[in-house]
Amino acid sequence: MLSGLATTAQRSVVVDLYKAHDSKTGDPFFQSKRRSLVDKFFTKSLADLIWNDSVASQRNNEVGAIDGDPLYNGQDLKIRRFVIGNATVRGSDASVPVTFTNYGKKNRLTFSLKKVGSAWKIDDIDYGDAEVGTLRSWFKSN
Repeated sequence: MLSGLATTAQRSVVVDLYKAHDSKTGDPFFQSKRRSLVDKFFTKSLADLIWNDSVASQRNNEVGAIDGDPLYNGQDLKIRRFVIGNATVRGSDASVPVTFTNYGKKNRLTFSLKKVGSAWKIDDIDYGDAEVGTLRSWFKSN
């Protein structure tokens, strides 16, 4: 049985990412000044993909692999019924579901986390749609 503390630790990573993303100073996705903002939330391999994409797209003044909002899988947002669910933990892996509606369409994202040292880090986001894929797949198709 999962303890409340363990479940809270993984869920809080996702909660904190959404809070940072909604702030004007802490969004890790679309900045190239503070690598620490990316490393705070993501495993090294995913952080490298996000950071390199952001740096290259800003340097070249182009849209990178992330061309919409990766936490809501959209460009136009009218978010309602937003819920971050409880984590399912299996050893050093965990998943955290996020559900919401955007312009009336139901969405379910699943955040995959890995334990890195004593911290939990996001390793991927599954958008629940074969066409959309996962956050990691966005970098492979670009």
